[in-house]
Amino acid sequence: QVQLVESGGGLVQPGGSLRLSCVASGSVFSPNIMGWYRQAPGKQRESVATITSGGDTNYADSVKGRFTISRDNTKNTVSLQMNSLKPEDTAVYYCNYRYLRPYWGQGTQVTVSS
Repeated sequence: QVQLVESGGGLVQPGGSLRLSCVASGSVFSPNIMGWYRQAPGKQRESVATITSGGDTNYADSVKGRFTISRDNTKNTVSLQMNSLKPEDTAVYYCNYRYLRPYWGQGTQVTVSS
């Protein structure tokens, strides 16, 4: 019903920046919540940041002050600006959309390493 496509992942040095983007298509309804989750090898998937269609945001404590989530409701897109990246941020990042149930993107790899 809803397809999510992420982009923007890659390799970056500690202290660097990346911007992730996600486009939702299909049966997209509002109000909804979109967000970014990440999963490192051997660890559980965790919420990084979420944003409602009304603009309310929520961040994991580990990324507050470094990451910024935003969205464009007219384009059904959500972005995550990641600054001051740390090696511990290395993970596969997944876009999420929730209306009546959640939908997930395929994931994009973010690697923070020297």
